[in-house]
Amino acid sequence: MKYHLLFILLLATCASAAAQQRRPPNVRGPVVMRADQMRPQLKPGENRPDVAPSYPGGQPALSEFIQQNVKTPQALLDQQKSGIVFTSFNVGEDGRLTNVKVEKGFTPEADAEALRVLALMPAWKPATRKGKPVAVDVTLAVPVGHSGELIVEKGKVKFE
Repeated sequence: MKYHLLFILLLATCASAAAQQRRPPNVRGPVVMRADQMRPQLKPGENRPDVAPSYPGGQPALSEFIQQNVKTPQALLDQQKSGIVFTSFNVGEDGRLTNVKVEKGFTPEADAEALRVLALMPAWKPATRKGKPVAVDVTLAVPVGHSGELIVEKGKVKFE
């Protein structure tokens, strides 16, 4: 009797371990490209571009554009605050920015300023997959704050 009970307990343990190993099917969302995480791939996936989208002139030109066009809102100047607004948008097959939105805001004034600057941005060079342009989602950090704290280093915008 003890052996039967032990055998049933062992079967129940194995069944629960097998059930935990089952995983839901792999559901893929949209591809999100971040400038600091792009690397060439030997075998890109079906939905990944071979060449990432790029701002005309590259990262240094993008940093310069942001520096020249971001105007610190008066509310941030009064409080002596600075921060980063994380935005996302879609670079279409024609290079135009669409679906521009704030992913992680700083203040309402800073968020509005980041969206204003993105609206001024020229068309990007679109991403390509097998030589054909494809639409890709991009996440971009837009620094807003004191211009004295804004530093461009090696083509990257950052705060110190």
